[in-house]
Amino acid sequence: MFIGRETELEALEKQYQSQRFEFAVVYGRRRVGKTTLIREFAGSKNCIYYMAAEGTAKENLSSLSKSVLDYTGQGRIEAEFSSFEALLSWIDGLCSKERLVVVIDEYPYLATAYPPISSLIQRHIDLCWKDSRLFLILCGSSMSFMETQVLGYKSPLYGRRTSQYRLKPFTFFEAGGMLSAWSKEDAALLYGVTGGVPDYLDRLDPHSSAQENIRQLFFCESGRLYEEPVNLLKQELMSPASYHSILTAIAGGAVKLNEISQKTGLETGGCSNQITSLISLGIVRREVPVTEKERSRRTNYRLDDTMFQFWYRFVRPNRGSISMGLGDIVFDRAVKGQINDYMGRVFEEICRQYLFKPEICVSFPFFYTKVGRWWGNNPEEKCQEEVDIAALGEEGILLGECKWRKEKVDISVAETLLRRGSLFHYEKRAYCIFSKSGFEDAVVEYARVHEIRLISFAEMCS
Repeated sequence: MFIGRETELEALEKQYQSQRFEFAVVYGRRRVGKTTLIREFAGSKNCIYYMAAEGTAKENLSSLSKSVLDYTGQGRIEAEFSSFEALLSWIDGLCSKERLVVVIDEYPYLATAYPPISSLIQRHIDLCWKDSRLFLILCGSSMSFMETQVLGYKSPLYGRRTSQYRLKPFTFFEAGGMLSAWSKEDAALLYGVTGGVPDYLDRLDPHSSAQENIRQLFFCESGRLYEEPVNLLKQELMSPASYHSILTAIAGGAVKLNEISQKTGLETGGCSNQITSLISLGIVRREVPVTEKERSRRTNYRLDDTMFQFWYRFVRPNRGSISMGLGDIVFDRAVKGQINDYMGRVFEEICRQYLFKPEICVSFPFFYTKVGRWWGNNPEEKCQEEVDIAALGEEGILLGECKWRKEKVDISVAETLLRRGSLFHYEKRAYCIFSKSGFEDAVVEYARVHEIRLISFAEMCS
């Protein structure tokens, strides 16, 4: 069943209806649903679909030839174009007669096997396809390759694409259709440990509890996600060993560059370069206080992928025990008691996603365009302060706290939020508190008087 990606699917359909040349670049990390989206879009359309192989140029030419000739009904086991130039010239003729979709999935494999292919495609776009009804789609999982070798200004294909789609994992709200078998709290937990990646969500067993799913995915050697981060880094990076150390340090609470450098033993310069690579892969996020400029020196680094956060915090340190068949004991003794603490970060992310729902965004007294966190100095009390959520707009700032715990939020949380609000000198200030378990009566009355919006997790999910 196709779930999510309605926006991307609608945009592709609109391009298709243009009846003119279109060139879409679709990319994103592995398992995020690129191929599923493309196949849903292609449907019953006239389409040549080819998934490139991590092999030789000869192998890819043979397989791509078969895809093209099968489409024309001329496919034979021994049939093959003599060259990629001959194959592309054949497509010249096809797209001059009809609306045709041509998809090359995992394009980086083809371009690595036969580097001139990008230049050949560029020449055919300029000389023939731009005046045709061809809809070309190049798709890839190698983020760095797609951004530099396809979209980058040094690429022969630069400036030819008519659209690009970087697919990201689902938000909690987009993933709802894949998590309907569990309670909302368990759904949030499963969303956190899978990072919202569609393929991982699809591996969940709806007949098992959330905790049993986590055990089966992470805490046995045959588990689908037991080695997933290791495999992903191997596919994207040449020497992933030091990257594992960086991710372990960040998962363990090191957020500043010098802290990460000290924990890993890496030189600051090399550490910074590797973090930049992890940011480009969508694994690490660079954060500055929401009120600061992007080049602020007050930079923190956090894991942007909550599945990586879970794995490096709980699985990697215990792989020896898990490999000895002690995964259940590891989960019971080292994980269960820390789930709420882990979920605190996941809940913050869900709350940020909630604030960007259109109907929620317009319900606040001013429009905000930037949502993040804030930390800084309190000059009066001479201490550091933090705010879980800070949403900034031209007219004001929205400040919020997020509490994922069994107890209802008490009045001290509201009082602290209001006190921290005095640190911000904006024309308008708004406040909200998110809670998994609701609010004490005193907080409800205090919030009414001081105009603090209280949002329960149940309300967020309704």
